[in-house]
Amino acid sequence: MALEGETVVHDFLENSARLRPTKVAVVHDSVRATYKQINAQANGLACWLRKQGVSAGDRIIILLENSVEYVISYYGALKAGGVAVPLNSDVTAERFTAFLVETEPTVVISDVKFGKMFSDLHPDIAGKQKIVMKGVRFPGGSLQGAVVPWEEALRDETDCNPGRTINESALAGIMYTSGSSGKAKGVMLSHRNIVVNTRSIVSYLELKEDDVLMVVLPFFYVMGKSLLNTHFAVGGTVVINNRFAFPAAVVEQMVSERVTGFSGVPSTYAYLLHRSSLPTYKDKLVSLRYCSQAGGHMSSMVKEQLLQALPTHTQIYVMYGATEASARLTYVEPERLRSKIDSIGRPIPGVVVKVLDEAGSELPPGAQGELVATGANIMLGYWKDVESTSRVLDAGGYHTGDLGYRDEDGYYYITGRKDSLLKVGGHRVSPQGIEDALMNTKLLVEVAVVGVEDKLLGKRVVAFAVPICGETSDKDILASCCSLLPRHELPSEIRLVRSLYKKSNGKIDHARCLEIFAGSPV
Repeated sequence: MALEGETVVHDFLENSARLRPTKVAVVHDSVRATYKQINAQANGLACWLRKQGVSAGDRIIILLENSVEYVISYYGALKAGGVAVPLNSDVTAERFTAFLVETEPTVVISDVKFGKMFSDLHPDIAGKQKIVMKGVRFPGGSLQGAVVPWEEALRDETDCNPGRTINESALAGIMYTSGSSGKAKGVMLSHRNIVVNTRSIVSYLELKEDDVLMVVLPFFYVMGKSLLNTHFAVGGTVVINNRFAFPAAVVEQMVSERVTGFSGVPSTYAYLLHRSSLPTYKDKLVSLRYCSQAGGHMSSMVKEQLLQALPTHTQIYVMYGATEASARLTYVEPERLRSKIDSIGRPIPGVVVKVLDEAGSELPPGAQGELVATGANIMLGYWKDVESTSRVLDAGGYHTGDLGYRDEDGYYYITGRKDSLLKVGGHRVSPQGIEDALMNTKLLVEVAVVGVEDKLLGKRVVAFAVPICGETSDKDILASCCSLLPRHELPSEIRLVRSLYKKSNGKIDHARCLEIFAGSPV
């Protein structure tokens, strides 16, 4: 579906509110909010923000769990000309303080559940920004005078859009990476970055206004935010479910809300397959048109199991992207999934991907190098970090850090990350390949492979594995994968665990697994 007239991100909301005012935009528990209601409240928030002196480029931190209030805050911040800075809802007090210092927000929008972090702020930091807080009626204590209740900030809600002139090249958001390879970096995305990527996703997913999407991924995560924008762009409905810890309830709501789309990261689908009643609901998911996956590598075994568990009419889109790409870079067409089961697909509309060697020259099909992408969706750079920006952005494009190759049909494959290859006894080993082999034993829900220090080998391979069956032993798993891996890639130890440590976006936290193995404090 082609979109027209959108130049800034909040156009998605404003256009849908104009064309479909009474359409339900967001469902969250007992709340069903229409486009007109959300737009009017976002306008009210934008008016309040402007009265507080928010001007173009001012940062507005959003520290909320997925909710209607989050959606209002996001679009309201953009309508005011501000830069939305969503923070991980699991942020520690120390990291929260660091984000305040780094981004220097004019306003912070949050919830009373995070109130202690605000009251414990150092006096040199506290009071430098206005705080809008949901759930507070009469702020007291150390927060008195600094906090404005949510209802007061929305008092001037109106159907009249602010109409503030905002250039499409202006900064729209700072999305912090999960910090998998070091300190979290603030990815600067312009309105144009987000709008063009949204258009591409809408196009290849063939989204329409009758689509109903269930969101279990957090909006502070770039994939979660793209789910919101794409469905608001077409006037669809977003069903927020924050209870993925109870996957059976998620599947039940998919049926009751007649969900047409569902998106997740690899662990999302692993748990739906093995810790929920998804396989028994196959005949009940009559409305489920598609499922999409991104957020890291998913083994071919899980993809095959999904193809068996989902209704035959449900299309599966495997996608690849990065925060630095506003979300998406490539996708596999559902009709090619079986024949390209290990591929991350072809570039989405408007994106070019090349495989380059260390000298920056493009490599032919089959040759391994680094995946480098260009397109209007590629970030402006990292917030206040010129050095890191220069390492990944150059004349050749955005250097993803992922190693892979392209086949003769133009489909791309990832073999590992440049910074995660392990040197085991003189061999270069990819943890991803070992994880795939372990999953191919059909004994595991999910697995994480890490390299621990070894005086003789340099690194040795250790796996943390979640077995499907409680009777499965580490010896069973090792015996099953002996024929799948060369000797130097076989794990020296397999630790069986009930669940793997996850980041708030659902990705496996390999660094935390390594810390646990080494006995480091957590």
